[in-house]
Amino acid sequence: MKVERILYATDFSEGAAPALTYAVDLAKHYNAKLYVIHVLYDLSQVMGIHVPHISHDELYKELNQWAMKEMDKCCMEALRGLSNVEKIVLKGIPYEEIIKFATNEKVDIIAIGTYGRTGLERLIYGSTAERVVRRAPCAVITVRVPEHRRD
Repeated sequence: MKVERILYATDFSEGAAPALTYAVDLAKHYNAKLYVIHVLYDLSQVMGIHVPHISHDELYKELNQWAMKEMDKCCMEALRGLSNVEKIVLKGIPYEEIIKFATNEKVDIIAIGTYGRTGLERLIYGSTAERVVRRAPCAVITVRVPEHRRD
């Protein structure tokens, strides 16, 4: 198996963090490039409208800067020693942007965390990880938060 590009998608939540360990270990094992991405949810796509307003553009500019800082904070220790890492902030619907990025960059493996939501919570929030698994052009590793693992 040839693995040259790995994508780790994060929303900076508790559920995303465990997948970073897998992504980093795989990148080291295969000497692969690691993409760390965060997707800013584009509310105009969800609502189906766009209100051209400078504060909207400024908001996304500030969110982009915040996301880059968060990537540094959450990933700094884990990424130490890796030389081929690229951190990227995208804007859109998270699962769509993850899949689009993986396709365009010819990613070999996606690592993504999951809470394992069920019932009403899953109905309300949906599952980015589930949508990525169903539509991804490559292998996907989903990693649950440790306390949600079953014996």
